[in-house]
Parts: sequence; structure tokens; C-alpha cells
Amino acid sequence: MRHSQRAYRPGRHAGRHSQRGVTLLGWLCLLVPVAIVFYSGIRLTPIYLNYMRVSKALTQTATEAHGVDATAQSLRNSLEKHFDIEGITKPEPRDIDIHRDNDHWVEIADYEDLAPLFGNVSLLVQFHKEAEVR
Repeated sequence: MRHSQRAYRPGRHAGRHSQRGVTLLGWLCLLVPVAIVFYSGIRLTPIYLNYMRVSKALTQTATEAHGVDATAQSLRNSLEKHFDIEGITKPEPRDIDIHRDNDHWVEIADYEDLAPLFGNVSLLVQFHKEAEVR
């Protein structure tokens, strides 16, 4: 029997010719994790934008009080105004730790935020920001 006249034998090299592309199950296994990561990013974006506003408010309060004889109450009042202007609801201004550390004041925002994903699954994000008033 010549090479071109060989009889077809099922099972021999059949896998190479019949498998093309990715199956539906393969696509699901690829796209589900990508979709979960994408959706998590969508849920976390507002939380991180809020953190950036909190960080900005702390820095601006520290900058405004630079060189001024500040008190804890005056720093907290200034911080409340910045939080109102920026529309920050979490953390509350009273949750910000303002204390004296030797010759300067320190403002510390140490808080957590929760981003619900689906069902009873949520993402917990912890933030810590310090600003020194010199």
C-alpha cells in the first residue's frame, strides 16, 4: 500500500485535526476570573477615590496650619470644612485622630471600608494616612 492509499485508522492522529480553538467551557474558565477582577475594580474605584479625597483634605489642613499656633479643635474644624467641601462621608471628621507629638501636631486617618461584591462576598480595604502639622 502506497503512502497516499493508507487506510484511515480512527484514533490515530485524530486529535490534531479535530481540535481547533477554545471550547465554550474553556472560554468560561478564561472569562469568569477576568470578569470578577473587572467587577472588583469597578466596586473598589469609588472607595479609592474617597481615600484620595481624605488624603488631600489631611494634607491641605496640615499645609494651612503650617506656622500658625494651631489647636486640636482648630485642626478638626478645618478638617470638617474640607470634608464638607470634598463630600467625604467616610470616615467622619471625629474619627480622625489629632494629637500632639512633641513640637508638632499629627493627623491620622486610620479606617476601613467595605465593598460588597455579590451575595455575602465583600472586599475589605484598610487605609492609613498621616499628616504632620509643623
